[in-house]
Amino acid sequence: MATVYLALGSNLGDRSENLRMALRGLTRMARIDAVSSLHRSVPEGPPQPDYYNAVCRLVTGLEPEPLLRLLQALEHEIGRRRGGERHGPRPIDLDILLYDDQVIDSEALSVPHPRMWERAFVMRPLAEIAPEARHPESGKTAREVSAAMDAGGLSVMAERGWDRVVAAAQDVRL
Repeated sequence: MATVYLALGSNLGDRSENLRMALRGLTRMARIDAVSSLHRSVPEGPPQPDYYNAVCRLVTGLEPEPLLRLLQALEHEIGRRRGGERHGPRPIDLDILLYDDQVIDSEALSVPHPRMWERAFVMRPLAEIAPEARHPESGKTAREVSAAMDAGGLSVMAERGWDRVVAAAQDVRL
C-alpha cells in the first residue's frame, strides 16, 4: 500500500461540491486519511473565477500510472474535458503530488509534481495535513517550503471537516 498526496482544485460550477464529489469518488479506490481545509486562490492564466483548493492524503494499492488513469476518469465523470486552454477554467483538477518517496518521470506522469513547490495553494494545504512530508530529492519538508512562500491571493474558505468525506468514512469503519 502506498501513501499518496493529491491536490484538488475547482473553479467552475459548484466548486466545493465538485471537490466533495472527487473525494467521494476517490473512496472507491483508496482510503482517505486526511483532507486539508478548503482554500480559495487566484488563478493563473486567463481571467477566470477563483479556484477552491485542497490536498488529501490517501492510501491505495494502485501503482502510480493506473492511479493517474483513474484520476483522469474521475475528472471526466465530474465534467472535465481534456484539450482545453492551459491553466484554463475547469470543474475539477486532480494532481498526484507525492507517491510515497518515489521519483517518477515518464511521458504520462511526473512525481513529485514539478510545480507543487512553487504554489502556495498546494503547499499550504499540504503542510497543514503533512508538515513533515519531504521532497524525495531535495529533502525539504512541506512545512519549510510553505513557511517561506508568499501566500498572497490565498485564503481559507472552510476549516478541516468541510469535505464531510473523511468523517463519513470513519463512521463506516466504526
